[in-house]
Amino acid sequence: MLIIGFRGTEIKELDKLIENINKYNIGGIILFDIDSPSKSFPRNIINKPQLKKLISDIKNKTRKDLLISVDLEGGKVNRLKPKYGFEYIKSQNQVAKEGKKEANIVSKKIAKELKEMGINLNFAPSVDVNINPNNPIIGKIGRSFSSNPKIVGEFANIYIKNFQKEQIIPVIKHFPGHGSSNKDSHLGLVDLTQTYKEKELLPFKSIIENNYKGMIMTAHIMNKNIDKNFPATLSKKFIEGKLRKTLKFEGVVVSDDMAMGAIVNHFGFDNALTLAINAGCDMLVLSNNGKKYDDNLIKKAVNSIYNSIKKEKISIKKLKQATKRIKTLKEAFIL
Repeated sequence: MLIIGFRGTEIKELDKLIENINKYNIGGIILFDIDSPSKSFPRNIINKPQLKKLISDIKNKTRKDLLISVDLEGGKVNRLKPKYGFEYIKSQNQVAKEGKKEANIVSKKIAKELKEMGINLNFAPSVDVNINPNNPIIGKIGRSFSSNPKIVGEFANIYIKNFQKEQIIPVIKHFPGHGSSNKDSHLGLVDLTQTYKEKELLPFKSIIENNYKGMIMTAHIMNKNIDKNFPATLSKKFIEGKLRKTLKFEGVVVSDDMAMGAIVNHFGFDNALTLAINAGCDMLVLSNNGKKYDDNLIKKAVNSIYNSIKKEKISIKKLKQATKRIKTLKEAFIL
């Protein structure tokens, strides 16, 4: 149920990571480029040959069905940058301006690049509707296909189709829609109560109805008209209510990074993990990509969840449902 970030560019640096993946049956890893967030904080991607070998070595020492994930939307959100020897990928907004033919070309290029590296999960495409073009984390940096939800759904489905052809698991995000915000949820809790539009759900609806087999990522956003107390990632009303019951999504729900300011600053680490699982998140992202790196984060997260189970704060039923969905996903794409 955990997708974790780590430091290191070669297998010889990763004894503890490998041990933890095998010991705790970790679901996946998330990769970041070498200077993310700074050069003094080395991560995982230096160049093509290095990355391909790193991924191959990790799989060989763990298991073949390990989820190997990355953020590659295009434009500003791309860990496989040209400076590391990868092809330039246009932003989603730019692609939509150029049309569906270009969307087909670009999404095929992304899928091919990921497949070549051994990456099997991409946190893309973003299906946020461009309600607020000055939104610092979506509209302003070209992450939305359009302000028209129908167009967003159409272009996203092109990306999804081409990802799935190469056995790349797509992840549509950020449910229930981050496009109307005027703040960045990496930094703190974002309240969309006054700005959210119901049409932001439409791309999710059209994609789910198109027999979608991938994952859906939740957003750390508040909408007090739906849930007065919790952001979507920690809210049963959003996940079990809107996403499962209303939109009929039966696949894997994954949280946005649980280390973001919107979560840890308001709910605390242990409490947030428990709330997210109970709300209906099947997988939790722990990027370990903040200002401080925690070498014991995996152990802390596993122990935190285990203690909540012992105290009956998390139901075994939730864990069994999550495990079944993750298994179904892996069988469809990897196994």
